[in-house]
Formats: sequence, C-alpha cells, structure tokens
Amino acid sequence: MASTHILLTGSSRGIGAAIAASFTGDDVRLIGHGTRSGIAADFDRPGSAQTLWQQALDALDGRIDVLINNAGVFESNPIGLAHDDWVTGWERTMRVNLTASAELCRLAIRHWQAENRGGRVVNIASRAAYRGDSPAHWHYAASKAGMVAMTKSIARGYASEGILAFAVSPGFTMTGMAEDYLASRGGDKLLADIPLGRVAEPAEVATLARFCALEAPPSMTGAVLDVNGASYVR
Repeated sequence: MASTHILLTGSSRGIGAAIAASFTGDDVRLIGHGTRSGIAADFDRPGSAQTLWQQALDALDGRIDVLINNAGVFESNPIGLAHDDWVTGWERTMRVNLTASAELCRLAIRHWQAENRGGRVVNIASRAAYRGDSPAHWHYAASKAGMVAMTKSIARGYASEGILAFAVSPGFTMTGMAEDYLASRGGDKLLADIPLGRVAEPAEVATLARFCALEAPPSMTGAVLDVNGASYVR
C-alpha cells in the first residue's frame, strides 16, 4: 500500500512540530511549512498559499492525501488603535489564519476531484471559535470560527466524493503563544477557569490531529474535537 502524503502548515514549532512528530513510525511522507523548517511561505502575502501547495505537490511526486492547516497568528489588536491600524491587524489575522487555509482547502479539493479520489482535511481551530476571546482578539476568534464553519461546509459538500474534513479546537496549549498570553493576563486566574487544572500539551492536540488524518472513520467527517480541559463544553 502506498504511503500517505501529508502537507502540514506551521510545522516548525509548537502544535505543528508535535503533529509532525506524531507520525513517527507511520508510513507517511510529510512536507512541512514554517518559518524555521520546511518550505517557507509568508501567508500574509497573496499567492503564497498557492505557491506552497505547488512546491509541496512537486516534492510529494504529484500527490497529496492529507492537508493539515495549523499555521496561524495570535496578535493583540485592541480597539483603541487608530482605525486604519486596527483594520490592518484584523485583515492580517484573517489572511494568515483563514484565507490561506481556505485557499489550501480549495486547492486540495480540486486536486482530489481531478484525481477522482478522496482525501482528508484537518483544520486546527480554537476554543475561541465557540467561546470568543479577549477584547483585543476579536479577529482571532472570528478567524477560527470561520475555520470551523469552513470545515463543516467542506464535510457536507464533498463527503459523497470521499473528501473528509475534521477540525480540532484546542483551548490554551503550552506553546510560545500561550505562554506569552498566560503571562500577560495573569496565569493563575486563567488556569482557575480550566477544570483540569492545566493547559493542554501540544502532544495532546497532535494525537487528535493524527487520528483525524489517518484513522478517523468516514462517518466522523464534519466533527469538531475539543481539547480544552473542560474549560468550554458544548
């Protein structure tokens, strides 16, 4: 049986690095994207997602079976900024977190349709998609809510073609972004809001991402899997 070919964005650190490591021992060929390793692509720039897709496709001999959209930014954008600056911050987060992921999803679906075969999309969303986020992070919550809605739309639209879509929605995860946020917002108060008593580890999120990429049954398509220590339950 042929190995599974995977494109993983944001693979160089945090959750992305843990996802890449989770495939150790699997019959997988993985192409990563990131600022520190893999294929470089700046999602803030139009056209970069399409270039990344083509480079990954070439590196994987013209076949990608699984797309994992993990790349994202978490940047403060308080409403007290000058209006144009606030809009710029909003649009940057939307482009990096949502638009680039949407472009890659579209390219993946078109690829599988052209090959007349199925494939899998795994989108790394966030608890913020359902619970919201801080007053300085409207844009982040909105981008992740869009990712969840996009995942569900893909699942409903293309299941008959064997194209499956899943989302993983972590709460706070012990990455560089979460550590900075915990420090700036008073970590003890935030931890008190997590019944488990701690934030998630990247490896815990990676376990679900790997499951969705390789093992989740087709009837699970459209599922959104929470990893938040019961800090938000649906």
